[in-house]
Amino acid sequence: MTVRTPEQTRTEAGEALSSLAARPVVVTVDLHRGHLDPEVATLPLPAERCEPYVQHCVELLHGFRELGLPVIHVITSYRSRAEIVNNPYWRFVARHPENARARIVDHNLEKGPGLSLMPGIAAPGDEIVSTKKRYDCLVGTDLEFMLRAHDYNSVLLMGVNTNSCLLATSIALSVRDWATFMIEDGVDSMMGPEYHEAALKVFDGSFGWVVGGAAAISVLKDSAHAGSSTQAAPAT
Repeated sequence: MTVRTPEQTRTEAGEALSSLAARPVVVTVDLHRGHLDPEVATLPLPAERCEPYVQHCVELLHGFRELGLPVIHVITSYRSRAEIVNNPYWRFVARHPENARARIVDHNLEKGPGLSLMPGIAAPGDEIVSTKKRYDCLVGTDLEFMLRAHDYNSVLLMGVNTNSCLLATSIALSVRDWATFMIEDGVDSMMGPEYHEAALKVFDGSFGWVVGGAAAISVLKDSAHAGSSTQAAPAT
């Protein structure tokens, strides 16, 4: 088996984004206080990572919006603990305090502080889907309906956690035939760098492309300019 070099991987991702992302949309996953505000988070990123990560996401989203890309934010929300513990894995790990997800039974319960997006993440014109209850953002939400209704053919993913919600959602999108791109510096994991990198490798190896935020913005900007030039060119 031939192993691609990092440079080949980056080149392939750029080529795929340029050629496949005719109608791209940015989808963020769980950029809310339940993960990213150390004061109230039930399943938090390390406290020292939260502020710089959020600020970087704000900057990336601004860059995508400047290119005219629509943005959809997906937020986990539960009416009660019963909706959480119905999942056998979560029910089991909640009984083990040493597990990183032991506080899952308290995560983003309805009307709790964790449901709010972090400051600066949302902007006028963004759409919000707030019915996510499992790792896969297409389960139990109208996200798929929104994507199809607007004829988006490619999805750029940001958010947390890389090894759970982002991985599950990216696979779900890929097997439904969306061109799927993970923004490398726009995703992070409460489980740490080992799980984060492993998830990126699994995704990049079989389901889509990992691309840096600045590179994605640059490629999409060049593609938009090329498209405008082509449309403006006189017929021969």
